[in-house]
Amino acid sequence: MKSQKVFVLGDIHGAFRGLIQCLARAEFDYENDHLIFLGDVCDGWSETALCIEELLKIKHLIYVLGNHDLWAIDWAMNGNKPEIWLRQGGQATVDSYPDGMPESHLKLLRTAFHYYLSGEKLFVHAGIKVDIPLEQQDQDIFLWDRSLYNLVTRLKNQGEEINLSPYQEIYIGHTPTTNMGIYHPINACNVWLMDTGAGWDGSLSMMNISTKECFQSDRIKDLYPREKGRS
Repeated sequence: MKSQKVFVLGDIHGAFRGLIQCLARAEFDYENDHLIFLGDVCDGWSETALCIEELLKIKHLIYVLGNHDLWAIDWAMNGNKPEIWLRQGGQATVDSYPDGMPESHLKLLRTAFHYYLSGEKLFVHAGIKVDIPLEQQDQDIFLWDRSLYNLVTRLKNQGEEINLSPYQEIYIGHTPTTNMGIYHPINACNVWLMDTGAGWDGSLSMMNISTKECFQSDRIKDLYPREKGRS
């Protein structure tokens, strides 16, 4: 039997061409390998619908909900289109669904995890509060909170590498490493920062969680030269 590999994937933001490149470069096996996606397939580049359709082809997919996904669910179910969402890539998601979001796509988003635990590894979109038990934290923290990102990057800059939680490893997206001028995943303390700016001027990143081998797309802005991504 072919061995199964487990990969983690950062925020896609509608960049279907980047997604296809990552899967191809990782030689991802849609039937046997496992993919843990950290959320935010929606909003930014023009091909959210194609991205979701591709993810649905993956037999062993774990989907962790992102804040942009939550906005898209609200639009798909209730027709709500707040201006802040449209300005941050939501318009591209709306445009990718001229006939509305199909039920299969909506179901994938609605059944996504707020976080996912695999042994001593935690996968969550934005982060957690390290001093509060996980079961006492809520959706706003999992989808929006940047305190973990801020803490581990500060400690890394100070040369401190400590385990900040009961988990061996934590994988998060949400906050681009490109904010620091870095275009690849960052390991800070026991946290892996996997959003490498695919929604902006960076690339999409996918990593084998066992070997830590990283597979990246080209710069997304070069794959969509006539678009501007999130504004």
